[in-house]
Amino acid sequence: MTQKLVRHILDTIGELFPDAHCELRHSNPFELTIAVLLSAQCTDETVNKVTLDLFQKYKRPEDYLAVPLEELEQDIRRIGLFRNKASNIQKLCQLLLDKFDGEIPEKHEHLVELPGVGRKTANVVVSNAFGVPAIAVDTHVERVSKRLGLAGPDDSVLEVEKKLMKKVPRDEWTQTHHRLIFFGRYHCKAQNPQCQICPLLDNCREGKKRMKPSSTRKTITNK
Repeated sequence: MTQKLVRHILDTIGELFPDAHCELRHSNPFELTIAVLLSAQCTDETVNKVTLDLFQKYKRPEDYLAVPLEELEQDIRRIGLFRNKASNIQKLCQLLLDKFDGEIPEKHEHLVELPGVGRKTANVVVSNAFGVPAIAVDTHVERVSKRLGLAGPDDSVLEVEKKLMKKVPRDEWTQTHHRLIFFGRYHCKAQNPQCQICPLLDNCREGKKRMKPSSTRKTITNK
């Protein structure tokens, strides 16, 4: 893929979603980390409903450790895998107090030490909380990148991230991450992508395949 085509894709998505941003509600790095941890295999919308009350009840790592695990589980029970996530939250909070003075560390290598925090979560935190350019590859970013040819169809999540980092200018990494998410969440959806009105249809092999059957049916009907 040429750099000119990459630029065209980035600019087109940018025009569609110029104000793309992190939709997880938070007011500090600690809340963001908890929210991203909760968002695994769960929608941001559901997470925001849960954290509306959660972040009123729990302000600091000490607060999460002051209640029985069962109580925290009930507080987040609407979230998928809530038992596992509740356990990770308490372990994360304990590690923050033991090793990082109760504060979310700014370095990526320290973030991934936290229970429940993988590479994607760490990328979201460093970019949104600390302003460090990063591309977090979630299901939307992975799907869109592969459909548009920014990554290979069989690439792993890490390979997708590396290819995007190579093709996208570093100062646009975080912005591109948000725009690819919005593009995948609201336009290039997993089940019903809006191929018929997509300005990038010519660059999407899957989109062209999806549109062919309807074109064929239309031709038959006209005959």
